[in-house]
Amino acid sequence: MSKIKPLLPALIAGAIGGAIIVSFISLISPAFLNSPVQSLSPTSFKTNQEISLSPQEKLVIDAVDLANPAVISIVITKDVPIFERYSSGDPFGDLFGDEVFPFFGPFQFNIPQQRQRGTEKQEVGGGSGFLVSADGFAVTNRHVVDDDKASYTAFTSDGKKHEVEVIAKDPVLDVAIVKLKDRGPYSFLTLGDSDKIKVGQTAIAIGNALGEFKNTVSVGVVSGLYRSIVAGNGFGESENLDQVIQTDAAINPGNSGGPLLNLAGQVIGVNVAIASDSQNIGFALPIDTVKPVIESVRTQGKIIRPYLGVRYTTITAALKEKNKLPVDYGVLVTRGETVNDLAVIPGSPADKAGIMENDIILEVDGVRLDDQNSLATIIRNKSVGQTVTLKILHRGDRKTLTAKLTAAPE
Repeated sequence: MSKIKPLLPALIAGAIGGAIIVSFISLISPAFLNSPVQSLSPTSFKTNQEISLSPQEKLVIDAVDLANPAVISIVITKDVPIFERYSSGDPFGDLFGDEVFPFFGPFQFNIPQQRQRGTEKQEVGGGSGFLVSADGFAVTNRHVVDDDKASYTAFTSDGKKHEVEVIAKDPVLDVAIVKLKDRGPYSFLTLGDSDKIKVGQTAIAIGNALGEFKNTVSVGVVSGLYRSIVAGNGFGESENLDQVIQTDAAINPGNSGGPLLNLAGQVIGVNVAIASDSQNIGFALPIDTVKPVIESVRTQGKIIRPYLGVRYTTITAALKEKNKLPVDYGVLVTRGETVNDLAVIPGSPADKAGIMENDIILEVDGVRLDDQNSLATIIRNKSVGQTVTLKILHRGDRKTLTAKLTAAPE
């Protein structure tokens, strides 16, 4: 199984150039190196010849020109301990005295030690983001700005430095909303419609590649839709990412939080993770999933998420067979691993609607729950106070219930 890891803030690199040179030289074959030099006549090529761009290239260039001013490179700074080396001297003092080693004098041990001598601010990583309003609100990944002990600054494409305030971090999605403290107005991106994207359409990624190469552009296609993955950061922490977009546009550590664009320069996703043992397999959160987060922060000052209040397991063909279920789609309402992880949260909208443990939720507002339509994503895209219609199986009988969504408990 491929290892999926978030695009963690890229550590500041120092030896990239050498690696590029070595890779380049290795592509030159010995046959070419030993071949005689061929002279070029003046007619072998034309100078000052205009290169005509294809319609596709023009669209990409226009999209990048439109988006670049609104893409930010985020720099992470933190107080880092300073250590100095010192020697502990002679641990035995004059135990042996000069008479033991009369020629060399007293016997000495110099044991190197380290001790902390204060701290200093250092750049420890970098990520990306993009502006979504003229007054400086921007989207990035939660894991880019998750360290409360770090400080963050942003660079826009014109090279200007801006102080950054972290406004809200989503506990469910790997998304955070930050704000540039300087007064605008700023250029900002238009949010597209990720529900309408197609596999094979052009995808453009822009970001702070490796935390060093600001506003790096890469172009590919949408490789897949509705992927569900588990992303780990290499430190034993992981997160479930649901219904994400797969792309082969090259994205790297440091691209975290940068936009995935269509040819109109509209945001269709937020770059979030890569498959570490593969080539050009990256993932982005669909922008339609992120839109409610942006709107909530803009209007409420914090992330307010709609809430149904059930624990569940997605039904698959294998689960149907194992548990002798009557359907191979929907979600089975079931308790968690401990006795306190109740299947239906008391007092929740699901509880008030009459949903019970072992019920199967088949549809929400007429949308069948399957591998392309998860319950979490559907509820996430609703609004607090909205009433949803649920089709369920209760002890073999099909029922229709309604539930009024409330704000998720903090």
